[in-house]
Amino acid sequence: MAEVVRMPKMSDTMTEGVIAKWHKKVGDKVNSGDLIAEVETDKATMDFESYQEGTLLYIGPKEGEAVAIDAVIAVLGEEGEDYKALLEGDAAPAKAEEKSEAAAEPADAPAASTSTVTPEDLGCTVITMPLLSDTMTEGVIAQWNFKVGDTIKSDDAIADVETDKATMEVTAYAEGTLLYVGLEAGEAAKVNDIIAIVGPAGTDITPLLNQKPSAPAAEKAETAAPAVAETTSAAAPVAAATSTADDSRVKASPLARKIAKERGINLNDVKGSADGGRIVKKDVETFVPTAAAAKADAPAAAASEGKATISLPQVIGEEKYTEVAVSQMRKTIARRLGESLFTAPHFYLTISVDMDNAIAARAQINEVAPVKVSFNDILIKAVASALKQHPAVNSSWRGDKIRFNQHVNIGVAMAVEDGLLVPVVRFADGKSLSHISAEVKEYGQKAKAKKLTPADWEGSTFTISNLGMFGIDEFTSIINSPDGAIISVGAIQQIPVVKNGAVVPGNVMKLTMGCDHRVVDGATGAAFLQTVKSLLEAPIRLLA
Repeated sequence: MAEVVRMPKMSDTMTEGVIAKWHKKVGDKVNSGDLIAEVETDKATMDFESYQEGTLLYIGPKEGEAVAIDAVIAVLGEEGEDYKALLEGDAAPAKAEEKSEAAAEPADAPAASTSTVTPEDLGCTVITMPLLSDTMTEGVIAQWNFKVGDTIKSDDAIADVETDKATMEVTAYAEGTLLYVGLEAGEAAKVNDIIAIVGPAGTDITPLLNQKPSAPAAEKAETAAPAVAETTSAAAPVAAATSTADDSRVKASPLARKIAKERGINLNDVKGSADGGRIVKKDVETFVPTAAAAKADAPAAAASEGKATISLPQVIGEEKYTEVAVSQMRKTIARRLGESLFTAPHFYLTISVDMDNAIAARAQINEVAPVKVSFNDILIKAVASALKQHPAVNSSWRGDKIRFNQHVNIGVAMAVEDGLLVPVVRFADGKSLSHISAEVKEYGQKAKAKKLTPADWEGSTFTISNLGMFGIDEFTSIINSPDGAIISVGAIQQIPVVKNGAVVPGNVMKLTMGCDHRVVDGATGAAFLQTVKSLLEAPIRLLA
């Protein structure tokens, strides 16, 4: 008897999954435990194994399509068995098929035409922009490793993609000839957008491309922001000999025409660089009028009878600015920190710590430790130990419930060229100072080389941000959601302190903790900081 196969829930936050790749096709025999598909969840791409046996009678979603949890994605049964009654009894797949068919129709197709061509009909494989991190919404092609006409193997990395976290390889998972490349290096594509097509050499893929509702690649190229664009401000007046003839029939993209209108440029004066002399965005932005700009009149020197006149030199300059395209990492940092700051009600607590004993302890530890231990490593260990004593701080807001984490995973904020990454030291409370030091150093090297993977930065329960090495006395940080708190670490300062009634030199470090007031109250946060302070001021307790 035929059975439906539904989209499983593969993570605690998953609401839908994207079919990254089918490993079986209609008509194949499937055994229990066989890998039938790869599914992109909100966390990672995971293998989906069948728990049923039979012949694969039906496949619903195509590769790259999103499917809600529990929706029917396939049907298994006896060869030749009628399964349509199962689909009719499930409204979800029917709607999904209708939506898919509607999306597949070209925008300008005649109403009477219902025929479509699928990649399977042509023996081709469509490669889409994969979901390479849990926060990724689009990727930028850093470079193509193959060109149209090259032979591709299934394990070839066809391109390097810049995500919001790192630059990662995209594997083809297909064999054949690279027939089509949808965008050039430096251009962005949303997750699941088509970026390439692989198939038999000489295959005419025009029917597939004609069905795509998106704009041609040339149009994408001009709408993508250049890596660095230097532009003269429109506010600077320029006297130029421009045409007054009607430019409505000049071949130009809509974006180029819009920019030209805003800047008062007649397109008859602009030379196009695209096919057939078509004018695109960069042609308008780099356009220089033929006439020289009018020189500004020198200001007249003011003179008053009986007073000395002051002659000011004339300063002539050109207003300029430089724009840099926002990287995928910076886009995600902006989005996530904005969500955290405006969603979680922050409040801050600051405490001063006497670091004299920590300085002495660190010097003794580094005499015998296999790796050099930093003050940040000692702080990670102290915070991890304190979190075990204050589980209310090791928590996160989950909407209708509060999660109290029994494990301690410390996120360590690291500055990189494009922004900020937060790799995670897992189970930090159970690791030695040397272990923590070695792990943080390895993360630092991987972060600079852009080699961190999603497994490295996911799953923190608390975060530490340290700017002490830059001489910052104290500062506040935005919580790294969904964590309930974050500690900002300032520099160790040599200042006068009072000990035993006398003013003596001291080494003091300030810690500022940002708390999500939905899960951490003021007294709770204060008690936690007191524990961290006591551990740092008596670091021998960290070795117990």
